[in-house]
Amino acid sequence: MRKLTLSREVWPLRNVFAISRGSRTRIEVVVAELEGEGVSARGESVPYARYGESVDGVLEAMEAVRGEIESGIDRAGLRDRLPAGAARNALDCALWDWEAKKTGKRVWELAGLDEPQPVITAYTLSVDTPEKMGAAAREAAGYPLLKIKLAGKNDLERMAAVRGGAPDSRLIIDANEAWTVDEFVRFTPRLAELGVEMIEQPLPAGQDDPLRDLERPVPVCADESCHVAADVEKLRGAYDFVNIKLDKTGGLTEAIDLARAAREAGFRVMVGCMLGTSLAMAPGTLLGSLAEFVDLDGPLLLAKDREPGLRFDGGRVFPPERSLWG
Repeated sequence: MRKLTLSREVWPLRNVFAISRGSRTRIEVVVAELEGEGVSARGESVPYARYGESVDGVLEAMEAVRGEIESGIDRAGLRDRLPAGAARNALDCALWDWEAKKTGKRVWELAGLDEPQPVITAYTLSVDTPEKMGAAAREAAGYPLLKIKLAGKNDLERMAAVRGGAPDSRLIIDANEAWTVDEFVRFTPRLAELGVEMIEQPLPAGQDDPLRDLERPVPVCADESCHVAADVEKLRGAYDFVNIKLDKTGGLTEAIDLARAAREAGFRVMVGCMLGTSLAMAPGTLLGSLAEFVDLDGPLLLAKDREPGLRFDGGRVFPPERSLWG
């Protein structure tokens, strides 16, 4: 018999984090811990209001399956009991950690994945005025890959300032559903000239169809439009990439299925994150070998991370040690 402990934690951010939908100065996460039989295992998730989630609602959903978790339900059973989302993510990742610690194997071995290696992770710049984003880019110019949050109006001016501040960094951008079709048509040729390599979710989810008929000078990535493997088919012709986030997929189990389904369907893969600690990022590092872009910089945006946490060096994120997860 194992014991499930659920908790909520608040982690301050180093600076204000702003996207097209708003800003924040801290994050609130949910942690699931399984203990018993000489094993202690953990998983973390970040409830996301964009998907109708709250910390209270996620904790309530997790409480509803407490008995089954403590009685030994496996990951397949959990997927049948909870929908994709933050509640299932924390529990799924805790079950992976549990199995790894019980068997003495690493999660990547159990999952049939390649042994994870250090990979370049994007470093995210918040949306702001062009002047402030140019200054932020100068400060972050040592990172080889920058991810730029945008919001619509003045985005070309923002990106010109960013490129001027970080002339040697690779750039990807994330509009977080903020653009119109007209803005997409106007912005993308200039963004291609600025060396932008990918545009994440330019149009609102559910309003993707126009992308099928538009020229895409820069490859486009589905984020809010893609949660699980079953979403892949409907994205054909509209997107070039899919962004896999464990808080959307409901854990590593579905994330692996989504990565494989996306690649089989001809999509390129990005592995992303919500804001979170190293415990939330650790499972995502296992998908690095399947991804062209990795965006697991959440801990770098915190005022303080967990101890021990993931190692970051030279723009790279390293796989987790056993003492953290997996």
